[in-house]
Amino acid sequence: MLTEAATCAAVIGLDVGKLSHWACHVTRQGEVLRNEPVANTEHDLDGLFAQAEAGTLVVVDQVRNIGSLAISRARLAGLPVAYLPGIAAHGAAKLFAGDAKTDERDAAVIAKTALGIPDSLLPVPKHDERLEAARSMAAQGSHMAACSTRDKNRLRSILLESCPEFEALADLADPHWLRMMESLGGPWGIVDAGKAAVGAVTRGANRARIDAAVAAAASSARPSEYRVMAENPQVKVLARRIRESAEEAARLDAEITALLAGDETYACLLTIPGIGPRTASELVISIDIGDFPDHDHLASYCGIAPRNRRSGKSISSVSSSRQGNKRLKNLLIFSCNSLSRSKGRFGDYYRSCRERGMCHGEALKAVARKRLKVIYAIMRDKVPYSA
Repeated sequence: MLTEAATCAAVIGLDVGKLSHWACHVTRQGEVLRNEPVANTEHDLDGLFAQAEAGTLVVVDQVRNIGSLAISRARLAGLPVAYLPGIAAHGAAKLFAGDAKTDERDAAVIAKTALGIPDSLLPVPKHDERLEAARSMAAQGSHMAACSTRDKNRLRSILLESCPEFEALADLADPHWLRMMESLGGPWGIVDAGKAAVGAVTRGANRARIDAAVAAAASSARPSEYRVMAENPQVKVLARRIRESAEEAARLDAEITALLAGDETYACLLTIPGIGPRTASELVISIDIGDFPDHDHLASYCGIAPRNRRSGKSISSVSSSRQGNKRLKNLLIFSCNSLSRSKGRFGDYYRSCRERGMCHGEALKAVARKRLKVIYAIMRDKVPYSA
């Protein structure tokens, strides 16, 4: 993609929007061929791309939702497509005269940055129906996880105001607890329901912890009946939502796994220590390995390449980068937790990092960077991992 940006004769910068995009068509010599809004419809976008000469690079500032139609029509017209991240576009805008924030100026910034600084561009994953379906389900899974986190935080807030001892013992990851609160309500609704009702909805659960929580609520000062009356319906709704989100996320994970079961790269990634179905599927649907000439470029894209700081005679320091694909970054780093206690090459490397004075988080990032070299080679060659 960087080669295409460096050699293209012209660039169409698109500041994408819901109803229309602002298109800035600029040649490498700086001549502006077109600078006007274009409706977000197939007919208008096809007309824009039909007027561009072969090899013109189309650069967007969003690759999902409102930018998806522009990308698909540009590819259908045979034009290469690239993506300028928002943080890069925001930084580049400071290099241009003026400080207005308009669609016209943003489109010009996108186009001229692509011409002048091709290294700032990122590849747009190639269209594949199977992978597009997996991406859609992964996005829905992320949405369900965010909804579940929000609902859990709200539920814990209600329980803390009602009975802190009960909240401390509540396990919102346990379906038995969720079923109990969905059926009976908050701590006072559970106490009022009685031991038999609690036992009926928590069969197979860790009863010692549940009994301790119920006993803690029963021995605490009971709030007013107005409070209890307002609390129980809220707890029931939130518990149901958390349960449904967990079930939907599990269903989506199973469908993604089934969809990618026949993918050779996916199967090879599962052989790498610490890589499970979720991380492997995210790597497959987010990365086209052909867009990265080496593992350093992939590390930069994933946000786990270190950032060096040095000026003149000042002491050089290394810190973690805040750029890149944050979802991939978190998956790659947190999946290394299981390697910290292993006996393989990555576990040994983790312990050597700790011995050199790194904290746990720094050592995990170092292991993730080292393991990414293996991930790159396996995705490139499509061969299973061998220690």
